[in-house]
Amino acid sequence: MDLPVPSSAVMSAQAAGEDALATLTTLVRADLEACNRLIVERMQSPVALIPQLAAHIVAAGGKRLRPLLTLASARLAGYRGDRHVALAACVEFIHTATLLHDDVVDESALRRGQASANALFGNKPSVLVGDFLFARAFQVMVQDGSLDVLRILADASATIAEGEVLQLVIQNDTGSTEAQYLEVIEGKTAALFAAATEVGAVVASCPPEQQQALRAYGHNLGIAFQLVDDALDYSAEQERLGKTVGDDFREGKITLPVLLAFARGNAEEQTFWRRTIEERDQREGDLARAIALMQKHHAFVDTVGRARDYGDKALAALDRFPESEWKRAMAGVVGFCISRAR
Repeated sequence: MDLPVPSSAVMSAQAAGEDALATLTTLVRADLEACNRLIVERMQSPVALIPQLAAHIVAAGGKRLRPLLTLASARLAGYRGDRHVALAACVEFIHTATLLHDDVVDESALRRGQASANALFGNKPSVLVGDFLFARAFQVMVQDGSLDVLRILADASATIAEGEVLQLVIQNDTGSTEAQYLEVIEGKTAALFAAATEVGAVVASCPPEQQQALRAYGHNLGIAFQLVDDALDYSAEQERLGKTVGDDFREGKITLPVLLAFARGNAEEQTFWRRTIEERDQREGDLARAIALMQKHHAFVDTVGRARDYGDKALAALDRFPESEWKRAMAGVVGFCISRAR
């Protein structure tokens, strides 16, 4: 099932998005290669299971979007040193740790199209190696020596955990509000995007207004990214997300497409949502019906529309910076995040 966008527009948007990400990756190639080397180095441990399990999830792929944003933000702000490389590695360690923990909580069998670490190694090793990666991130932060950097990334780590716990609190509750949902995605996703871009500004010693602008860029980009992800869960092929269609539905997660379809549905439709989401009484054909109801009530289109609104806010935040190849590339990343919806 695809989002209702004309195929020619979809192909054009996706191609432009991928090109924008490729452009940014090319611009930071040397920095990214140094970051990847540091990640491999800091994953090592005399306890063999730690690098083995960590290497599995790192090798599973991903576009390294968050560390890319740290590297690009520093360069956009005129930084010429190399501190941003280690901090980009910190950001990736934090992100990878949260993935390991999330897959255990969600009982996920797949991660980016491959068997998840918890499916291969078990829940306990996955949680403990996630803890190890968090610890590594904080070791690298301390070595950087900036209390501002430490504050930003420590605050983000706490906020991510709060977002994940809040998601558990509202899970299976169709009475949840859009404000609660937004608070969840601000915590579990946008917080790290915001921190990733803000630490780039910090190492560049930006004026306060530019530092806040880069934080706003990351924050709004992160919300847009998660909104699109939540729409794609009901529309993407397994290869695109690395998981089967409807994982959020089966887990009873409250996302914006569900909230919109529930709020706009009639009494019979709302009874369906309560049975499948709240009671977790799911039967053959329920996922197909859920998707049909979301289409009927324009939940996909409106979710992606909200993502575009946040994308526009991210672009506006870049106005604090003069025109440059870095600014154009970071603006292009906004297009990449939105263009994943199809």
